[in-house]
Amino acid sequence: MVNTDNSIEEEIKERIAAGNRAYHVHIILFSSKLISQNVKLQIYNMLIRPTVTYASETWVLKENMINKLMIFERKIMRKIFGPTRTDNCYWRIKTNQEINDILKGQNVIGFIKKTKNKLVSPC
Repeated sequence: MVNTDNSIEEEIKERIAAGNRAYHVHIILFSSKLISQNVKLQIYNMLIRPTVTYASETWVLKENMINKLMIFERKIMRKIFGPTRTDNCYWRIKTNQEINDILKGQNVIGFIKKTKNKLVSPC
């Protein structure tokens, strides 16, 4: 999407909205207790992440867009990995740091940077 101020923000917002639609289409899979977390993570990596990162090789990411992409991904990761039980009777949602530890740096921003690096061929 091209606009007059040469900003990619609208395109990224559209990609995030498309990712939300893809997530809600497959909500039954993500909320199923019969499917393991690893399979849910694979479904996310195969169906939702490519929808969000389509044409991301051309994006110039600013800090606010990085934050929006990370918020989107963490929202889905919280659904996949569920809450954490504490003190044998209380449940709490996972913190951002816990989600980053689970993903081990393989988040959406790392994926975008990796695809950009693949395009740059060494001379």
